[in-house]
Amino acid sequence: MDLTVIWAFIIAFAVFAYVVMDGFDLGIGILFPTFRVGQGRNRAMNSIAPVWDGNETWLVLGGGGLFAAFPLAYAVVLPATYPLIIAMLLGLVFRGVAFEYRWRDERHTKFWDLAFFGGSLIAAMSQGMTLGVLLQGIEVVDRAYAGSWWDWLTPYTLLTGAGTVAGYALLGSTWLIWKLDKGVQRHARYVAMRSAIATIVLMGAVSLYNIFLNAEYADRWLSAPEVYLAAPVPILTAIIAIALLRSIARGSDHTPFWLAIALFFLGMAGLGVTMFPYIVPPGLTIWDAAAPESSQIFMLVGVAITMPLIIGYTAWAYWVFRGKVGEEGYH
Repeated sequence: MDLTVIWAFIIAFAVFAYVVMDGFDLGIGILFPTFRVGQGRNRAMNSIAPVWDGNETWLVLGGGGLFAAFPLAYAVVLPATYPLIIAMLLGLVFRGVAFEYRWRDERHTKFWDLAFFGGSLIAAMSQGMTLGVLLQGIEVVDRAYAGSWWDWLTPYTLLTGAGTVAGYALLGSTWLIWKLDKGVQRHARYVAMRSAIATIVLMGAVSLYNIFLNAEYADRWLSAPEVYLAAPVPILTAIIAIALLRSIARGSDHTPFWLAIALFFLGMAGLGVTMFPYIVPPGLTIWDAAAPESSQIFMLVGVAITMPLIIGYTAWAYWVFRGKVGEEGYH
């Protein structure tokens, strides 16, 4: 077994878990202004109150794992995305503080609601633009970042940022469809349909942009024999997208959320097809950036112990709070 490949999958799993779990938290924040002040916003926030803080565990695991297992990639990516990383962290701080203070400082509820919305939007946009920076390529010379301060700001990164915002809004709205009822659920279904359409359109736009962005990306998606391995991803994505739209229109409760997760999974599979084995396109593969084998083995033992614990307590928290959210909290 290639330890470097194993670690690449561990990091990918942690990133996917974070995107899905904290994605619907951020999505609710992005949609927050669309809900009525009072019970609408309170119930939306109560639906994530028991789990939102634990969801960010996966961000720590993904970032810490990248630093430990692929230190060269960490050293290159951070200087290339410092403004985005700083904006993301500030957004998460504002989101977290607003989450706690809006219940305790009722005189400034409007300010905390705005901070919750703004922090969620900035964090989501920053994460999507960081992905765009990776995909468009980072200039590396002598194993160090050699680009400029503004390389992260391009039409492509703005497009990937917008796609991430729409995707998180989709996750958040489908979560609320599952967890709420009555008028708030109807509103969540209304915004879910629009978020789903926006997500599907932007996913398609990013995919087409990738083909013209890099000749190697185009070869992986359009040239034989690679196209035969890649073809199932867009085909399955189209099937899931149609099923998602139909499930929202039919009034399903929990199915839209799981289909939204499936859509994100296929999006990540598409990223794998596009990027692998590069961790920092176009110059650094996972083997170029990997830590020494002894370090990988040492860390793998720790992950083998801690990751099942994280998955276990996360699953338990979601199981305990598996019901609908009424006006007084979980049923």
